[in-house]
Amino acid sequence: MVAVNVLYLVGSSDEQPPLTGLAHLLEHLMFTGSEHVINFDEALQAAGGESNAWTSVDATNYYDVLPAQNLETALWLESDRLQGLTLSDESITTQKSVVIEEFKQRCLNAPYGDLSHLISRLAYTTHSYQWPPIGRTIDDIEAATADDVRRFHYSHYGVDRAILCISGNVSFDVAFQAVNKWFGDINPHPVDPRIHVPEPQQTQPRMLEVKRDVPQTIICRAYQMPGRTHELYPACDILSDVLSNGKSARFYQNVMLSTGLFTELDASVGGTLDNGLFYVRGKLAPNATIQQAQEAIDHELDRLLRDGITQYEVEKFVNKHIATERFENLGYLQQAMRLCLYEQLGDAGLINREESHYLALTPSDIMLAANRLLQPHNCSTLVYAKNN
Repeated sequence: MVAVNVLYLVGSSDEQPPLTGLAHLLEHLMFTGSEHVINFDEALQAAGGESNAWTSVDATNYYDVLPAQNLETALWLESDRLQGLTLSDESITTQKSVVIEEFKQRCLNAPYGDLSHLISRLAYTTHSYQWPPIGRTIDDIEAATADDVRRFHYSHYGVDRAILCISGNVSFDVAFQAVNKWFGDINPHPVDPRIHVPEPQQTQPRMLEVKRDVPQTIICRAYQMPGRTHELYPACDILSDVLSNGKSARFYQNVMLSTGLFTELDASVGGTLDNGLFYVRGKLAPNATIQQAQEAIDHELDRLLRDGITQYEVEKFVNKHIATERFENLGYLQQAMRLCLYEQLGDAGLINREESHYLALTPSDIMLAANRLLQPHNCSTLVYAKNN
């Protein structure tokens, strides 16, 4: 088997209101037919393969898995939709309806469906990370014309905006020759530069409370943090693990077990290319008040800032992180996808070298990140409250 992964350097952060949701819409449209292919999935399945895709704020990723002897089928399909995507009025209208229904299902009719919209708008005032990949609103998707979609595609999809990786049971020479055959004669065309307005440093806390018909109240905090390529990113990543990675982490031991105020409490990093968000998110127990929950989170974060962390904690969570990363890199599909993601960061070879940055971390590094991030003025808090 082989995996063919194509990552395009276009995501929802490349959109401009009111035309949001276009990157995700194009993810759907990339499967609706190209110059020589009526149905992408049908042709791939006939070769024993399967495919899927996802859209983030920074990129759109497509992957195909199929028997190694049919590698050229996947490359033919990918090259054809890269240079000859049909984008007919009918397919655009159909996929707009599909995306709108997805928006309703995921964001309007599901518990906590609009949480990511609310916290993004609260935490970002300038940067185009203000909305998730599915778009700001249904109105934005409905209002986009076929010409809007075609312009966005032409302005952001090009051979020089794509990263291709092949992994699996194939030699380098065979893969290289096949890629050269199907992609070598594709000429680049001018695409829009990626220009993101930087988010200014937050100087005061922000708060938003909403009430919804949900089973539990959620407190979601978002702290501004450096982007994925910043030297502090590994320290921020391990800080989130120290707080919440497993039952030996601080949130579970010091807050959940001792207070009974939460049924879930975790921390995570966004991992965006530009400056992102460090999340602390908790689901409140039935009898907990919002004030009690906020005070419990504050108490634990204050204790970390005051007392610091130990070398043992750093080593434990760095080892857990490295073990997880190595395990996830075992499969050929994951290798192909991750190599593209690391190349997006500037160097595919980081897949083998990044763990050295984690192994070099010290308690002082983690505390430097903690003191920079976990400050009240750097925090946006969304209280997603259960209706009484």
